[in-house]
Amino acid sequence: MATIDRQTATLALAHALSAAGRGLPVFPLSATKLPALRSPHHGEQPPVHCRGECGLPGHGVHDATTDPAAVRALFAAAPRATGYGIACGRAPHRLIGIDLDIDTAHGNDSVGALQQLALQHLFTIPPTVTVLTPSGGRHLWLTGPADTTVPNSAGRLAPGIDVRGTGGYLVGPGSVTAHGRYRLAPGTAHLPPAPCPRALLRLLTPPRREPTPSGHPGQETPPGRRGEGLIQFVLAAHEGQRNTRLFWAACRAYEHGFGDALADALTTAAVRTGLTEQEARAAIASAERLTRGRGD
Repeated sequence: MATIDRQTATLALAHALSAAGRGLPVFPLSATKLPALRSPHHGEQPPVHCRGECGLPGHGVHDATTDPAAVRALFAAAPRATGYGIACGRAPHRLIGIDLDIDTAHGNDSVGALQQLALQHLFTIPPTVTVLTPSGGRHLWLTGPADTTVPNSAGRLAPGIDVRGTGGYLVGPGSVTAHGRYRLAPGTAHLPPAPCPRALLRLLTPPRREPTPSGHPGQETPPGRRGEGLIQFVLAAHEGQRNTRLFWAACRAYEHGFGDALADALTTAAVRTGLTEQEARAAIASAERLTRGRGD
C-alpha cells in the first residue's frame, strides 16, 4: 500500500507540474478533494481571515501557484497528496468551471438543463477542455474576461449545475480521490479552455448588490420577502430533500448578502423538517464556504 501511495503522490505531482506549465495555478489535494496541507491557523479562535499573508502554506486555494519550485515544495510538505486543485478566476486563463453533476436518484439532468439554458438564452457551449469525474459527471473549462468576477455557486443556474469561479477550484485531471480518478474526456486533451459565451457569462454573474439604507455598500441587506421564501422552501422539504433544500436556500441567501442574518431562521426551519441542529448548521456553513470561495 505504501508503494501505491508513493506512486499516486508522484503522479499527482507530475500532473500538477504539467498543469502549472500551462499557466494553471495548482496546489495539492487529499483523497477527499480537500486541500492536503493543514492550515497553520488550526486551533485559532475563528474567524481567521488570513489568505496566505502569513507566508506559510496551508491556505488551500490561496496556496495555488504556477511556479514549479513552489509546486514541488507544496507537494513535499503534503506527501500523501493524491491529486491537485486548479484555482479558478486567476490570470492568465481566469478559469470558470461548470460542474455538471449526475444525480439519477433525484432525476436531475444537469446536461439537459444546460442545453435548455443555451436554447433559452441563445448561446452554445464551444468545444473545450472537459474532465470526467468518478461519479459520472463532468467539468467544463471556460475562460472569463479580466473585468468580470464570476462567483462560486451551487445549483443557482439549475439543479445539478455548480459553478467554480474566483476563490474556488477544480479537481485537476489525473487526480485520484476516494471515489476514483478524474480524467480528460476523449478528444478534449488538445483543446485550450474556450472563452465563456457572453450570454452564459451574464447568467453566471449575479446583479450588483444595492447599498443598504445606511448607504454603505457591502453590508448585509435585510432578508425581506426573499428570505421568507427561502424559509418556506426549506419547510416544504420531504424526507430525502431536507439537506439539499437547506443547502440550496443557504447558498442563495449568502449570494445575495443576507446569509448570516438568515442562518438562525434557516436552522429553525430545517430542524422542523427533521434535521438536527448540528446537521443544519453544518449544511449552512458549507454553503457559506462555497459561496464565499473558501476553497470548496
